[in-house]
Amino acid sequence: MGDVKVRGVEEDSRVEVDIWNYVFGYVKIAAVKCAIELGVADAIENHGCPMTVSELSTALGCEPSRLYRVMRFLVHYQVFKEEPISQDSIGYALTPLSRRLVRDGDKSMAALILLLSCPVMLQPFNNLSARVLDSGDSPFEAANGTDIWSYNEANPGHSKLIDEGMACDARVAVPAIIEGCPQVFDGLESLVDVGGGNGTALTLLVKAFPWIRGINFDLPYVVAVAPKFDGIENVGGDMFECVPKADAVFLKWVLHDWGDEECIKILKKCREAIPKDKGKVIIVDAVLEEHKDDKLDFLRLTLDMVMMAHTNKGKERSFKEWSHVLKEAGFTRFSVKPIHAVQSVIEAYP
Repeated sequence: MGDVKVRGVEEDSRVEVDIWNYVFGYVKIAAVKCAIELGVADAIENHGCPMTVSELSTALGCEPSRLYRVMRFLVHYQVFKEEPISQDSIGYALTPLSRRLVRDGDKSMAALILLLSCPVMLQPFNNLSARVLDSGDSPFEAANGTDIWSYNEANPGHSKLIDEGMACDARVAVPAIIEGCPQVFDGLESLVDVGGGNGTALTLLVKAFPWIRGINFDLPYVVAVAPKFDGIENVGGDMFECVPKADAVFLKWVLHDWGDEECIKILKKCREAIPKDKGKVIIVDAVLEEHKDDKLDFLRLTLDMVMMAHTNKGKERSFKEWSHVLKEAGFTRFSVKPIHAVQSVIEAYP
């Protein structure tokens, strides 16, 4: 009886902490966003050693006492750390986590954080219950007056933010693909990246596999501002109408934006673009319930909530759901390869 009572007290204590984390959960992302917008990580990186609050506030043009309060909060959550500079002064230094907040870092997630924490992307979550009740428009439309694709086209600044955010993921996922399953690209002479945005993913792939000729394919207003890179052609169009021909099609974080019916249409267009004898479609997307002990499984479920809030019918898919859309699109077989990222690599063959 005593053990049961102790367990009950421990559980109540844990619940008390957990519920407060839900009550004020938004504060963490708000403080991290504040640090990114102020350029805290960039300033410390450029300084080359820990900085006092006085040095930081001078470099950033901030009010020292308020900056100190933000840094105290972020140090508590180990985003930054304190290090002694002299006998009586403490400086702030980067941690492996805050290095991901340096804007031009190789694995920076700053742009993706700024994208997903901006009002345009946060407001739809206030309409999530209405979506579950299936009443009215999608949460994004209810919040912003139109669907996400039309909003991006009408707001170049937000479209650029999305491209930069997707580039953040590309700089994490593509190296994981190159390291984990480079054989996926063996024998390919040409590769079309459907929904390639500013071309970051394809640029990384062509650098790693220089024999591949790349085609960065996206909506005309997107590729019109995409950077040029040797070995890559930027092509504008509509993936629901036609996909440029290549040995293989590459789709990273594209199909989860769409419902099954739209996915099947896109995949059929991709199948038409590749050779029947040696072509394939390479899908880089999450596979739910595939990696039971994976530390990123929570993130795949989180992404499913993001899809519900930001798209009309988008969702993350299980192995069984991927099998359904690929079979309906006319693919005869497919394989799934896990990588060190939230996504897996799915190879589908006609």
